[in-house]
Amino acid sequence: MGPSVLLLLALLVGFVLLLVRGYPKARGHLPPGPRPLPLLGNLLQMDRGGFLNSFRRIREKYGDVFTVHLGPRPVVMLYGTEAIREALVDQAEAFSGRGTIAVVEPIFRGYGVVFANGERWKALRRFSLVTMRDFGMGKRSVEERIQEEARCLVEEFRKSQGAPLDPTFLFQCITANIICSIVFGERFDYKDHQFLRLLYLFYQSFSLISSFSSQVFELFSGFLKYFPGTHRQISRNLQEILDYIGQSVEKHRATLDPSHPKDFIDTYLLRMEKEKSNQHTEFDHQNLVISVLSLFFAGTETSSTTLRYGFLLMLKYPHVAEKVQKEIDQVIGSHRLPTLEDRTKMPYTEAVIYEIQRFSDLIPIGVPHKVTKDTLFRGYLLPKNTEVYPILSSALHDPQYFEQPDTFNPDHFLDANGALKKSEAFMPFSLGKRICLGEGIARNELFLFFTAILQNFSLSSPMAVKDIDLSPKESGFGKVPQTYQICFLAR
Repeated sequence: MGPSVLLLLALLVGFVLLLVRGYPKARGHLPPGPRPLPLLGNLLQMDRGGFLNSFRRIREKYGDVFTVHLGPRPVVMLYGTEAIREALVDQAEAFSGRGTIAVVEPIFRGYGVVFANGERWKALRRFSLVTMRDFGMGKRSVEERIQEEARCLVEEFRKSQGAPLDPTFLFQCITANIICSIVFGERFDYKDHQFLRLLYLFYQSFSLISSFSSQVFELFSGFLKYFPGTHRQISRNLQEILDYIGQSVEKHRATLDPSHPKDFIDTYLLRMEKEKSNQHTEFDHQNLVISVLSLFFAGTETSSTTLRYGFLLMLKYPHVAEKVQKEIDQVIGSHRLPTLEDRTKMPYTEAVIYEIQRFSDLIPIGVPHKVTKDTLFRGYLLPKNTEVYPILSSALHDPQYFEQPDTFNPDHFLDANGALKKSEAFMPFSLGKRICLGEGIARNELFLFFTAILQNFSLSSPMAVKDIDLSPKESGFGKVPQTYQICFLAR
């Protein structure tokens, strides 16, 4: 072996030793966790079943608050109801930062209401909450918009005459149209090609973001971003949606009537105009298009996927659907559309919807947070900007709160007298300052769509009940149910 080869080997060994000794070099005192490898982090502890399975196993050894190195970066995991509430509610301000999701970072880049931080996030969130509330309660309330959409959906299902169909796109159509009416000021026909293209892009992106390859990308994005893969397809999809939003914004500019803003985009354009002399304003074009993308994506995909899970569960547990129909018949009857006022008189139906949300566990590892300052938490010191994952799935399946956490059972939300029972562990929309912006709209949609469909139709499956598969097709950032066929039979 020549001297140059020996020198190279010595340098290499020295470099590796330096890495090992200097790793991890986090300031502060992070919670315990498995020892990471240089650059690779806790790759060896990662399970083929994805992040959630891996975190479950690590938690068995290290308790409810632990550190996992996703590639080179340390992330603190919060497991179980108590740990999540302590952080996101009791120390809400400190945990109100937003972490990143590597596969969508090249598109969002810290812009828009969901992924922004600091003053930008505060300004955009305040504006979005007020604007969505105003358009949700204006001349035509959100309730009326949802009822109109429910009417269109019922008509569409009637046309199928009980033939088996895949409900994916129709559920997307109805939830997208509610957010479209608030953001773009219009609803789309279910056969509109542009609309169907956008819905396809959302559906495919949510599946890809939730795939195993996106979880691998999360570990090594700094390296993998230079190679082809799922991340490129996600960026192309989201860019195509952004181009559409950009065109819509230009149309809004051309027709803007300052005395009658008709939707979210108009209201934002007026705010941009008002603040154009302010050099530090957050109300610019970039934050507008990315906020619209965030609202459009979140508002469409989460509610429609919950409905898809909901009706798959109704096929699997037909006795539950029958009990809901009995309550609908008693409270609403068959001659009028359900209203939000009916909700308080329908505890069983509400419990079923809660249980659908709990069981479907749509965003299992939560959207990443980060601490906004050096933060003392349960005796550990988390340095400013440490990323934190609130594992929502661990609360929704917390055995201290739900008797049979892995079983679908609406009794989880009913007391001994059959009244609705709230639970501290029920947090499908997350908690604290970053709680989902559209929680109110989503809850209204789930109730009105679910009851309108079961008021008008009985359900049947082309396959035997025992063969209905509830396991997700993808389980990563989100959970995506298997595709299935369902028959809507007029009652």
